[in-house]
Amino acid sequence: QVQLVESGGGLVQPGGSLKLSCAASGLTFGSYAMGWFRQAPGKQRELVAIISNGGSIKYSDSVKGRFTISRDSAKNTMYLQMNSLKPEDTAVYYCHGAINVGRFEYSYWGQGTQVTVSS
Repeated sequence: QVQLVESGGGLVQPGGSLKLSCAASGLTFGSYAMGWFRQAPGKQRELVAIISNGGSIKYSDSVKGRFTISRDSAKNTMYLQMNSLKPEDTAVYYCHGAINVGRFEYSYWGQGTQVTVSS
């Protein structure tokens, strides 16, 4: 059974930092493309950052230069270091993993962790 479990969310002041973690189990972590998405109240879920199984990285323009995505295959864990946080970063952050096998894509989501940026 595949599980993605996020942790590290919380309340932080503008300009502050948080580090999110996503612990994966039940899958061959090194074979999966992993990513962070977020969903603010009343808005659609959006991509924050993705990291391929080969280590290629892509960020949304809104977080580029402030957030850093990484993965540790030895720990089956993905991270998101968030610096210079802004109130508009407030959202539920979700971990996502995906792999293509032949014609099929297998995709999994975590339960989400709340990040609130407020003074």
